[in-house]
Amino acid sequence: MFELEDIGRPVAKIKVVGVGGGGSNAVNSMVAANIYGVEFITVNTDAQHLEASLAPVKVKIGAGLTKGLGAGSNPVVGRQAAIDDKDTLAGCIEGADMIFITAGMGGGTGTGASPVVASLAREMGILTVGVVTKPFYYEGRKRAINAEEGIRELKKHVDTLITIPNDRIHLVVEKGTPLLKSFSIANDVLRQAIQGISDLILIPGLINLDFADVKSIMENAGRAVIGVGSGKGDGGAFEAAKRAISNPLLEESSIDGAKGILINITGGLNMSIDAVQEASSLIYESADDEANIILGAVINPDMEDDVRVTVIATGLEDRVEKAELPQVKKWTPDKKPISLKGSDRILSKNIGMPRSEQKPLERIIHKEAVKEPEKTADNVGNAEPEQNLLEMLAKENEDQKPVLNESILPQEDIYDIPTFLRKKTGD
Repeated sequence: MFELEDIGRPVAKIKVVGVGGGGSNAVNSMVAANIYGVEFITVNTDAQHLEASLAPVKVKIGAGLTKGLGAGSNPVVGRQAAIDDKDTLAGCIEGADMIFITAGMGGGTGTGASPVVASLAREMGILTVGVVTKPFYYEGRKRAINAEEGIRELKKHVDTLITIPNDRIHLVVEKGTPLLKSFSIANDVLRQAIQGISDLILIPGLINLDFADVKSIMENAGRAVIGVGSGKGDGGAFEAAKRAISNPLLEESSIDGAKGILINITGGLNMSIDAVQEASSLIYESADDEANIILGAVINPDMEDDVRVTVIATGLEDRVEKAELPQVKKWTPDKKPISLKGSDRILSKNIGMPRSEQKPLERIIHKEAVKEPEKTADNVGNAEPEQNLLEMLAKENEDQKPVLNESILPQEDIYDIPTFLRKKTGD
């Protein structure tokens, strides 16, 4: 007798690893949100903080190195702690199809250990996504430098990296919001990013997306942006898409020029084809002309007239923000200004005073540069010393002609011109 084998839809195995204190806090937020079909793991050098984690799997690393007291904000210690227990870490993530590594960068454990976890995952062929935060400005320069170095190292070992600067939280919270609530908002952004992707993979849709679709967009994709937006009623899908592609909390806060885009639109039973078309069209317009765009749509009866749009945009590596510099036309004189060989000019100290109050410009002319002009019948009585000097200087500069029109010297102050020349121009 033959029996039919029940061939169900294969389900991708997704794990989220929170590394360090910030990563553990983010995982707690996700566990409380009951994200469907995801396994949670926390990794820490701080035994006390690890005990407070809500994750089912907790991994204490570097016990021999740190005695369970943390990495002391030293990424080198955090890295070594992960290396010491890499076999344990590898065993925890083994079997996953996709892994999210979340951490607050800038400290010791999250900054140092996250790249080690990512490296282990990539060696196993697991699709690896980093979702990390940058520290607040007031946390200090040293922590900011640690964060940048940690992000650079993590980027080497993940397929996709999403970065959220904590300093942007003020863009979405009211003034005077308590610090604790501000941090919870940052954790919720991490949750949205991870849940947005996991829902695409794990929840069957009317226009279905699967793990292979997500992998085609996110594998070896570098920097990425994930946006989630919500809307309600007529025009809700369009508003949700608009919010999704302009999330101010993400470091890459727009999808302009993205090479790969995943779109998931979730709504109630009454969600229309027009709503899906409006939302997707807005996103298409912001993408690169040759972008690989994959659309999914899910019907959730519990949402009624609410609409949620999730967008994953990758391939932002080549996008460079360039500051627009003013175009300054370089001034080029029509003629070369004359050279005054043999003279040193000294500006009067009161050059900033009105012209009527300034003392005459002083000049010193070397004796060897000045010769007494010969007196002839033609020049006796009508020759001026300045004119003779000018003729002498012109002979020394045969390639130049004396130009007394000061309009060709717009870059010089009038008091940069010797007294005898100013007299000639009627000054």
